[in-house]
This record gives sequence, C-alpha cells and structure tokens, in this order.
Amino acid sequence: MIDRIVQLPAANATQALGLELGRSLTAGSVLLLTGELGSGKTTLVQGLAQGLNIDDAIVSPTFTIINEYLGGRLPLYHLDLYRLTSAEVDDLHLETYWLGLEAELGIMAIEWAERLSYLPPDYLRIELTYDPVDGRIAKLRDRA
Repeated sequence: MIDRIVQLPAANATQALGLELGRSLTAGSVLLLTGELGSGKTTLVQGLAQGLNIDDAIVSPTFTIINEYLGGRLPLYHLDLYRLTSAEVDDLHLETYWLGLEAELGIMAIEWAERLSYLPPDYLRIELTYDPVDGRIAKLRDRA
C-alpha cells in the first residue's frame, strides 16, 4: 500500500521533499530509503538535514557506513548499507540507534535499506525511482 506518491522533476524537488520531512519528523523516526544508484537517496538526505537545521555538508557514507550529525534540531544518523551483506548489517546492531540505547534518539536515514534483515517497529519507507523523461518519483509508505 502506497500512502503518497510525489513527482520530483529535478534534484531541488528531491531536496524539498527531504526539507519537508526534516521539519516534521520527530525523534525516533526511521526512513528506509531504497532505489537504484543515482535515484536521489543522498539528495533527499541533504534536504532532510536542511529541515533539521544541520549546517554540515551531507555526503554519502558509502565507505564510513554511518555519518552522525549532531548539531541540528535532532541528531541525524545517515547510513549507507550498499557495500554490506545482510549478515554484516546485522553485526552493526542498528536497533541501538532506533531504540536510543547507545545514541541520542534522532532521525535515522538508511540508504539501501533492503539489506536490513530486521526492521524497526515503525518506519517510513521511501522508494525512489528515476525516469530520464519524468525525473524522480518517490513512493512513501508509512508503517507506524
């Protein structure tokens, strides 16, 4: 079931969706981002950071796996699971983030979320696709 479909004709529209989310999400929110390379996952997180009043440059954590941004309205934990297997992802114990066990409860944005073998109890799934003619499309599905 798709709760909302958003046309994103350019990168600035993808950032604007992230900005909207960043302004409205509450501590403990988890975004599961899926989509092919170049579909706009990191661009969306850049807008999310703007909405959280984070001034740091947001880059994909492809090699660091997790980037933590603590200077905004809420902490932002940006993860990129692209290079990992599901077993390696399990070893990260990501539930410590979404449950606030070892880090301050904030917003988690997880790129390549399809590599998760277990999911948080509540999340917003955002599937991004890219069409060379129509631009990007975001399909948002809430599980709360």
